[in-house]
Amino acid sequence: MLTAAKNQLRVCLLSLKYNIMREMVNKVTFLTNVCFMVLNNAALLVQWFILFRLREDVGGYTLREIMLLWGLTAASFGLSHILFARAFSLSELIIKGKLDAYLVQPKNVLVSVITSSTDVSAIGDFLYGVALACACSPSIGGFFLFFLFTVTGMIVFTAFALLIGSLSFWFVRMDMLENQVVMSMVSFGTYPDGIFQGISRFLLYFIIPVGMALWHPVHIIGKFDVGMFITVLGYAVLFLTAAVCVFYRGLRKYSSGSLMTARL
Repeated sequence: MLTAAKNQLRVCLLSLKYNIMREMVNKVTFLTNVCFMVLNNAALLVQWFILFRLREDVGGYTLREIMLLWGLTAASFGLSHILFARAFSLSELIIKGKLDAYLVQPKNVLVSVITSSTDVSAIGDFLYGVALACACSPSIGGFFLFFLFTVTGMIVFTAFALLIGSLSFWFVRMDMLENQVVMSMVSFGTYPDGIFQGISRFLLYFIIPVGMALWHPVHIIGKFDVGMFITVLGYAVLFLTAAVCVFYRGLRKYSSGSLMTARL
Protein backbone atom coordinates (compact mmCIF):
# COMPACT_ATOMS: atom_id res chain seq x y z
CA MET A 1 0.00 0.00 0.00
CA LEU A 2 2.86 2.34 0.85
CA THR A 3 4.47 1.64 -2.51
CA ALA A 4 1.20 2.36 -4.31
CA ALA A 5 0.83 5.65 -2.42
CA LYS A 6 4.39 6.64 -3.35
CA ASN A 7 3.70 5.83 -7.01
CA GLN A 8 0.54 7.93 -7.01
CA LEU A 9 2.42 10.83 -5.40
CA ARG A 10 5.09 10.51 -8.06
CA VAL A 11 2.42 10.62 -10.77
CA CYS A 12 0.95 13.79 -9.24
CA LEU A 13 4.34 15.51 -9.07
CA LEU A 14 5.24 14.54 -12.63
CA SER A 15 1.87 15.76 -13.91
CA LEU A 16 2.36 19.07 -12.11
CA LYS A 17 5.88 19.42 -13.49
CA TYR A 18 4.89 18.80 -17.10
CA ASN A 19 1.74 20.92 -16.86
CA ILE A 20 3.74 23.91 -15.62
CA MET A 21 6.49 23.31 -18.20
CA ARG A 22 3.83 23.32 -20.93
CA GLU A 23 2.37 26.58 -19.64
CA MET A 24 5.84 28.18 -19.38
CA VAL A 25 6.55 27.78 -23.08
CA ASN A 26 5.41 31.39 -23.38
CA LYS A 27 7.10 32.90 -20.31
CA VAL A 28 5.65 36.39 -20.86
CA THR A 29 2.09 35.08 -20.81
CA PHE A 30 2.88 32.89 -17.82
CA LEU A 31 4.28 35.74 -15.72
CA THR A 32 1.55 38.12 -16.85
CA ASN A 33 -1.20 35.74 -15.71
CA VAL A 34 0.44 35.27 -12.32
CA CYS A 35 1.10 38.97 -11.74
CA PHE A 36 -2.33 40.14 -12.82
CA MET A 37 -4.00 37.62 -10.51
CA VAL A 38 -1.98 39.01 -7.58
CA LEU A 39 -2.95 42.58 -8.51
CA ASN A 40 -6.60 41.62 -8.96
CA ASN A 41 -6.74 40.08 -5.49
CA ALA A 42 -4.94 43.05 -3.94
CA ALA A 43 -7.44 45.46 -5.48
CA LEU A 44 -10.37 43.54 -4.00
CA LEU A 45 -8.91 43.86 -0.50
CA VAL A 46 -8.88 47.67 -0.66
CA GLN A 47 -12.56 47.84 0.30
CA TRP A 48 -11.78 46.25 3.65
CA PHE A 49 -9.04 48.75 4.45
CA ILE A 50 -11.53 51.54 3.81
CA LEU A 51 -14.23 49.85 5.89
CA PHE A 52 -11.92 49.31 8.87
CA ARG A 53 -11.07 53.00 8.92
CA LEU A 54 -14.74 53.55 9.75
CA ARG A 55 -15.20 50.83 12.37
CA GLU A 56 -13.07 48.58 14.55
CA ASP A 57 -14.51 45.20 13.60
CA VAL A 58 -16.91 43.57 11.14
CA GLY A 59 -18.78 40.45 12.19
CA GLY A 60 -16.34 40.03 15.09
CA TYR A 61 -13.29 40.15 12.80
CA THR A 62 -10.49 42.70 13.00
CA LEU A 63 -8.49 43.78 9.96
CA ARG A 64 -5.77 41.25 10.80
CA GLU A 65 -8.30 38.40 10.86
CA ILE A 66 -9.84 39.54 7.58
CA MET A 67 -6.39 39.55 5.97
CA LEU A 68 -5.75 36.08 7.37
CA LEU A 69 -9.11 34.88 6.04
CA TRP A 70 -8.40 36.29 2.58
CA GLY A 71 -4.91 34.81 2.66
CA LEU A 72 -6.17 31.35 3.60
CA THR A 73 -8.92 31.49 0.98
CA ALA A 74 -6.55 32.57 -1.79
CA ALA A 75 -3.83 30.07 -0.82
CA SER A 76 -6.24 27.12 -0.52
CA PHE A 77 -8.09 27.96 -3.73
CA GLY A 78 -4.82 28.59 -5.57
CA LEU A 79 -3.16 25.36 -4.41
CA SER A 80 -6.21 23.30 -5.40
CA HIS A 81 -6.14 24.81 -8.91
CA ILE A 82 -2.38 24.36 -9.23
CA LEU A 83 -2.46 20.67 -8.32
CA PHE A 84 -5.96 19.52 -9.27
CA ALA A 85 -7.41 22.02 -11.73
CA ARG A 86 -9.26 19.39 -13.77
CA ALA A 87 -11.46 18.57 -10.78
CA PHE A 88 -13.12 21.95 -11.35
CA SER A 89 -14.18 21.06 -14.91
CA LEU A 90 -15.06 17.42 -14.29
CA SER A 91 -18.67 17.85 -15.43
CA GLU A 92 -17.56 18.76 -18.94
CA LEU A 93 -15.43 15.62 -19.22
CA ILE A 94 -18.30 13.41 -18.05
CA ILE A 95 -21.04 14.98 -20.15
CA LYS A 96 -18.97 15.03 -23.35
CA GLY A 97 -17.63 11.52 -22.84
CA LYS A 98 -14.03 12.66 -22.52
CA LEU A 99 -13.09 10.30 -19.71
CA ASP A 100 -12.26 7.60 -22.25
CA ALA A 101 -8.66 8.73 -22.59
CA TYR A 102 -8.11 8.35 -18.85
CA LEU A 103 -9.80 4.96 -18.49
CA VAL A 104 -7.25 3.26 -20.75
CA GLN A 105 -4.21 4.54 -18.86
CA PRO A 106 -2.37 2.18 -16.48
CA LYS A 107 -2.84 4.65 -13.63
CA ASN A 108 -5.47 5.50 -11.06
CA VAL A 109 -8.36 7.03 -13.03
CA LEU A 110 -9.22 9.76 -10.55
CA VAL A 111 -5.60 10.83 -10.04
CA SER A 112 -5.06 10.88 -13.81
CA VAL A 113 -8.12 13.07 -14.34
CA ILE A 114 -7.72 15.70 -11.66
CA THR A 115 -3.95 16.16 -12.18
CA SER A 116 -4.18 16.46 -15.97
CA SER A 117 -4.36 20.26 -15.95
CA THR A 118 -2.91 23.23 -14.08
CA ASP A 119 -4.36 26.73 -13.78
CA VAL A 120 -1.34 29.03 -14.11
CA SER A 121 -3.10 32.11 -12.72
CA ALA A 122 -3.73 30.14 -9.51
CA ILE A 123 -0.02 30.48 -8.74
CA GLY A 124 -0.76 34.17 -8.27
CA ASP A 125 -3.59 33.30 -5.86
CA PHE A 126 -1.29 31.07 -3.82
CA LEU A 127 1.55 33.62 -3.66
CA TYR A 128 -0.91 36.37 -2.71
CA GLY A 129 -2.32 34.22 0.08
CA VAL A 130 1.13 33.49 1.50
CA ALA A 131 2.07 37.18 1.28
CA LEU A 132 -1.04 38.14 3.28
CA ALA A 133 -0.20 35.52 5.89
CA CYS A 134 3.30 36.99 6.23
CA ALA A 135 1.82 40.49 6.51
CA CYS A 136 -0.21 39.35 9.54
CA SER A 137 3.10 38.59 11.32
CA PRO A 138 2.02 35.28 12.85
CA SER A 139 4.13 33.30 15.28
CA ILE A 140 6.04 30.25 14.04
CA GLY A 141 3.19 28.07 15.29
CA GLY A 142 0.63 30.30 13.59
CA PHE A 143 2.54 30.16 10.34
CA PHE A 144 2.71 26.36 10.56
CA LEU A 145 -1.05 26.22 11.19
CA PHE A 146 -1.64 28.51 8.20
CA PHE A 147 0.15 26.15 5.84
CA LEU A 148 -1.50 23.10 7.38
CA PHE A 149 -4.94 24.65 6.95
CA THR A 150 -4.01 25.70 3.42
CA VAL A 151 -3.62 21.98 2.69
CA THR A 152 -6.89 21.04 4.42
CA GLY A 153 -8.63 23.93 2.66
CA MET A 154 -7.21 22.72 -0.66
CA ILE A 155 -8.55 19.23 0.10
CA VAL A 156 -12.04 20.56 0.87
CA PHE A 157 -12.08 22.82 -2.22
CA THR A 158 -11.00 19.92 -4.45
CA ALA A 159 -13.35 17.41 -2.80
CA PHE A 160 -16.30 19.81 -3.13
CA ALA A 161 -15.55 20.36 -6.83
CA LEU A 162 -15.15 16.60 -7.31
CA LEU A 163 -18.42 15.89 -5.52
CA ILE A 164 -20.42 18.46 -7.51
CA GLY A 165 -18.78 17.42 -10.78
CA SER A 166 -19.47 13.73 -10.11
CA LEU A 167 -23.20 14.46 -9.95
CA SER A 168 -23.01 14.73 -13.76
CA PHE A 169 -22.96 10.94 -13.83
CA TRP A 170 -26.63 11.10 -12.76
CA PHE A 171 -27.86 14.58 -13.71
CA VAL A 172 -27.49 16.33 -17.06
CA ARG A 173 -26.19 19.88 -17.48
CA MET A 174 -24.49 19.95 -14.08
CA ASP A 175 -21.64 21.75 -15.85
CA MET A 176 -23.83 24.87 -15.84
CA LEU A 177 -23.91 24.82 -12.03
CA GLU A 178 -20.51 23.38 -11.18
CA ASN A 179 -18.46 26.55 -11.51
CA GLN A 180 -21.06 28.78 -9.82
CA VAL A 181 -21.51 26.44 -6.85
CA VAL A 182 -17.78 25.93 -6.30
CA MET A 183 -16.99 29.63 -6.70
CA SER A 184 -19.62 30.41 -4.07
CA MET A 185 -17.14 28.97 -1.55
CA VAL A 186 -14.68 31.70 -2.51
CA SER A 187 -17.33 34.41 -2.49
CA PHE A 188 -18.66 33.54 0.96
CA GLY A 189 -15.22 32.62 2.27
CA THR A 190 -13.94 36.19 1.99
CA TYR A 191 -16.55 37.47 4.46
CA PRO A 192 -16.51 36.90 8.26
CA ASP A 193 -18.82 34.17 9.50
CA GLY A 194 -20.27 36.52 12.12
CA ILE A 195 -22.40 38.30 9.52
CA PHE A 196 -24.24 35.08 8.61
CA GLN A 197 -27.08 33.89 10.82
CA GLY A 198 -29.88 31.33 10.74
CA ILE A 199 -30.40 29.27 7.61
CA SER A 200 -27.56 30.92 5.70
CA ARG A 201 -25.08 29.99 8.43
CA PHE A 202 -26.39 26.41 8.43
CA LEU A 203 -25.95 26.17 4.64
CA LEU A 204 -22.40 27.52 4.78
CA TYR A 205 -21.36 24.90 7.33
CA PHE A 206 -23.24 21.81 6.17
CA ILE A 207 -24.02 22.28 2.45
CA ILE A 208 -21.30 24.60 1.14
CA PRO A 209 -18.32 23.70 3.38
CA VAL A 210 -16.96 27.20 3.92
CA GLY A 211 -16.99 26.90 7.70
CA MET A 212 -14.71 23.88 7.99
CA ALA A 213 -12.46 24.92 5.11
CA LEU A 214 -11.86 28.55 6.09
CA TRP A 215 -13.70 30.03 9.09
CA HIS A 216 -12.81 27.44 11.72
CA PRO A 217 -9.11 27.43 10.68
CA VAL A 218 -8.92 31.23 11.06
CA HIS A 219 -10.40 30.96 14.56
CA ILE A 220 -7.92 28.19 15.45
CA ILE A 221 -4.95 30.24 14.25
CA GLY A 222 -6.17 33.14 16.40
CA LYS A 223 -6.89 30.98 19.45
CA PHE A 224 -5.83 27.35 19.31
CA ASP A 225 -8.44 24.76 20.25
CA VAL A 226 -7.51 21.07 20.18
CA GLY A 227 -11.06 19.82 19.67
CA MET A 228 -11.74 22.17 16.79
CA PHE A 229 -8.31 21.37 15.29
CA ILE A 230 -9.05 17.63 15.23
CA THR A 231 -12.53 18.33 13.85
CA VAL A 232 -11.16 20.29 10.88
CA LEU A 233 -8.58 17.61 10.05
CA GLY A 234 -11.13 14.82 10.37
CA TYR A 235 -13.67 16.69 8.28
CA ALA A 236 -11.19 17.17 5.43
CA VAL A 237 -10.36 13.45 5.37
CA LEU A 238 -13.99 12.31 5.57
CA PHE A 239 -15.19 14.83 2.98
CA LEU A 240 -12.50 13.76 0.53
CA THR A 241 -13.33 10.10 1.12
CA ALA A 242 -17.01 10.76 0.44
CA ALA A 243 -16.21 12.66 -2.78
CA VAL A 244 -13.95 9.85 -4.04
CA CYS A 245 -16.63 7.25 -3.29
CA VAL A 246 -19.26 9.25 -5.17
CA PHE A 247 -16.92 9.59 -8.17
CA TYR A 248 -16.24 5.87 -8.43
CA ARG A 249 -19.88 5.02 -7.82
CA GLY A 250 -20.82 7.32 -10.67
CA LEU A 251 -18.04 5.98 -12.90
CA ARG A 252 -19.96 2.70 -13.11
CA LYS A 253 -22.71 4.58 -14.93
CA TYR A 254 -20.34 6.35 -17.31
CA SER A 255 -21.15 6.02 -21.01
CA SER A 256 -18.21 6.19 -23.39
CA GLY A 257 -18.10 9.00 -25.89
CA SER A 258 -16.20 6.72 -28.29
CA LEU A 259 -13.48 9.31 -28.62
CA MET A 260 -10.27 8.18 -30.32
CA THR A 261 -8.07 10.30 -28.09
CA ALA A 262 -4.73 9.48 -26.55
CA ARG A 263 -2.89 11.24 -23.75
CA LEU A 264 0.88 11.10 -23.71
